[in-house]
Amino acid sequence: MTRWLLLSYLTITVLVLTVLILPLGLGFANHEGDVLLADIQRDAYDVASMVEDNLETGTKPAIDPLLAHYAASGGRIVVVDGHARAVADSDSPAGSPRDFSAQPEIQAALRGERVQGVHWSDTLRRNLMYVALPVSSGGVVHGVVRISYPTTELDRRVRTYWLELALLSAGLLAGVAAVGFLLARWVTRPVRSLQEAARQLGQGRLGTRVATGPAPPELRSLGETMNLMAGRLQRLMDSQRLFLADAAHQLRSPLTALRLRLETLEPALPPGQRPKLDAAVAETARLGRLVESLLVLARAEVATSEPEPVDAAGVARDRVEAWGDAAAEERVELELDAAPCPAALAVPGSLEQILDNLVSNAITASPPGGVVRLRVGPDGPRAVLVRVIDQGPGLSEQE
Repeated sequence: MTRWLLLSYLTITVLVLTVLILPLGLGFANHEGDVLLADIQRDAYDVASMVEDNLETGTKPAIDPLLAHYAASGGRIVVVDGHARAVADSDSPAGSPRDFSAQPEIQAALRGERVQGVHWSDTLRRNLMYVALPVSSGGVVHGVVRISYPTTELDRRVRTYWLELALLSAGLLAGVAAVGFLLARWVTRPVRSLQEAARQLGQGRLGTRVATGPAPPELRSLGETMNLMAGRLQRLMDSQRLFLADAAHQLRSPLTALRLRLETLEPALPPGQRPKLDAAVAETARLGRLVESLLVLARAEVATSEPEPVDAAGVARDRVEAWGDAAAEERVELELDAAPCPAALAVPGSLEQILDNLVSNAITASPPGGVVRLRVGPDGPRAVLVRVIDQGPGLSEQE
């Protein structure tokens, strides 16, 4: 749950950053491009005003210092006459005039249009931002001033700004991840506490309670409700254990006395009544075994429900001794077949209760002269197999 909460926080943060960062980056790139274009336009207007008279009279413009400055800064100024022949060029200030009639921006400017934009220079292998401005007077275009400037510095500033935005976003994401992790842990801590308490209660530790510390109100209310439920369940189980223990102890003495009284009647009974007395004594013995089972059950429920190492062969041996008299009364032989085996993990008292039930059923189901065998042995390197084998009729298909 912590992972999903943290993922949701980061997803929301990424969406918010995308909405905020993209406009910032694009806005900065557009602004820087507009600033560079405005500078080039301003320079183009300045140069146009400087060479207007020269182009009108056909004389060479005296702008060599300006051409040298642009050449040193990486830009380029080209001034052409009305026939698209260069009269000034910062790339070749002393060279022969070049013909620029093939340049589309020059042709457009000679038609009186102001042209600006960015194009790729195959010669320089970089993008150039340019402005082509017609130089005219009286409605007649006498020439064109074209100024171009590489966008290398502009691109570098834009990349740097994007990198700063990326680092800022990464820092914000790291901060959100840290805060989100702490927040998710705070939110899910009560859930983990509830989960652990439910696991403990499921294992029989009815004294477990949920810590109701700082937590969201809904989870705190759920924890308090679970504590109330655990308390009621514990009181119910305590009353049940007390009833079982008390009932078993209360029944034990009367049953023992009843059996003794029945046995003392044997010499005074006519021979034909002996079977009825034996049946009554057998029923009394069965009730005594039932009481003993109730005591075992009560002790098992009081004990911890955490599995502990148990000597399965020793438990089986004790059960054979405990049920020896009952088996003899039913004329059933009770045997133990125990092989060396590792200790088994079981809740204290549970194996005794299980074997008592199985042995009782096996003795009852076995015919006179039958054999009930308890077999204990290893079942692989880390398991113990305990079996109760009798010679009874078994179960029918319907059962």
